[in-house]
Amino acid sequence: MSNSYTPEEPIAAIATALAPSALALIRISGKNCIELLSKVFSRPKALTQAEGNTIVYGWIVDSVNPDQKQKIDEVLVSVFRAPKSYTGEEMAEISCHGGISPVTAIFSLLLKNGFRTALPGEFTFRAFINGKTDLTKSEAVKEIIDSKTDASRSLAAGRLSGNLYNEIQSIKEKIISTIASIEVELEYPEDEENFSDSFDSTLLLQAKNSLTELSKSWQSQKLYQDGARIILCGKTNAGKSSLFNALLKEERAIVSDIEGTTRDWIESWVSFDGIPARLFDTAGLRITDDVIEQRGVEMTKDLTQDADIIIYLVDSTKEESKDDIDFINSFNGKIPVIKVLNKIDVLQNNSKLDENSVKISAKTGLGISDLIKTVKGTLVQSTKSDRTQAGLGSERQKQAVDEALDSVNHALEVSCADFTMDAVVQDLEDALSFLSEITGETTPEDILGNIFANFCVGK
Repeated sequence: MSNSYTPEEPIAAIATALAPSALALIRISGKNCIELLSKVFSRPKALTQAEGNTIVYGWIVDSVNPDQKQKIDEVLVSVFRAPKSYTGEEMAEISCHGGISPVTAIFSLLLKNGFRTALPGEFTFRAFINGKTDLTKSEAVKEIIDSKTDASRSLAAGRLSGNLYNEIQSIKEKIISTIASIEVELEYPEDEENFSDSFDSTLLLQAKNSLTELSKSWQSQKLYQDGARIILCGKTNAGKSSLFNALLKEERAIVSDIEGTTRDWIESWVSFDGIPARLFDTAGLRITDDVIEQRGVEMTKDLTQDADIIIYLVDSTKEESKDDIDFINSFNGKIPVIKVLNKIDVLQNNSKLDENSVKISAKTGLGISDLIKTVKGTLVQSTKSDRTQAGLGSERQKQAVDEALDSVNHALEVSCADFTMDAVVQDLEDALSFLSEITGETTPEDILGNIFANFCVGK
């Protein structure tokens, strides 16, 4: 861990956005931090004598001289006493009026009176080292902050509530029980030659299955965390910008009947039934003499190379052209392409339309829900997991689970071969070590530093 993280040292951080607002929050934590705060508080005795989980009203004041105190802002101080606080230390949260001036004035005053600026993630790091949380829950805090949809937030909240930790502990208990049964036999052997034949692998196989499912969960969880990259393509006037606006439920892209209106691409985050996605509205695909528009067409083709899904719009009031077919076929299954027939609201007869296409009206919203369902189904299908509960939350956790799974698999192989049972125990102890890295029991300090350094200041 970075030497800059000094446990118990009084720290302070602005925990809300530094912008005009109704309220703002400044957090402090560390040894004697409430006593230090009382020196700039209008009611010092009330603050120092306050019990935990109580709120004290007063003013933050700056002592210009012994006989004069300048009022900075009217505040409420939430008091938390160790160990019943977020960090496990003495802690307080100052609720003041929002705005750059009052917040910075209070924060500067704290720094002059014994506090230092908290580093990114330092509050959560202290919670971790003081046993208030494990590493899976700590990482889930940042995941919730970074979540882009209700679904991604819900999955992170599951890890924060201990779902992943409990599952890891359950797997560890099965491995520990297996080790214990082996060591009993090794300590009091009745028939050493036949012990490997009588080895009970039931719990170990259960652990293997659980680890396998956890490993599979990462691809799906990553999709909900990072989101997908979805490109809207099609010829000019196919309705891409109208669909872009319909999916965003706001007027972001300019829509007109003039061909080539969209010359550059624009993007925005959108939710496909809980799955976050960066949606790109692109220039219409056509041959043009306009240099700027032609550059837009080239950029559209470049964007599609990194797409997770391409939504290709076709104007259903016109005949599907060879260019449409050639563009869709050019991906040759490497990137999923969803063909969408737009403007079905103006058609008299839809029966002759391609049955394998999604039929919509970007103008009226007809069929948009079907498109969202199709996009989500395509994305989820690629994750190869139908797990609904919270799974792994980071690449780090995925790597540790895979290494634990390898150790368990090797233990099962060794137990069936002509090896001593000590070799099985060694594999299982290795598996426990990898699982302990996930929860933070044996995680190296450099990894801890990288994890908490990515948090925001004040969390």
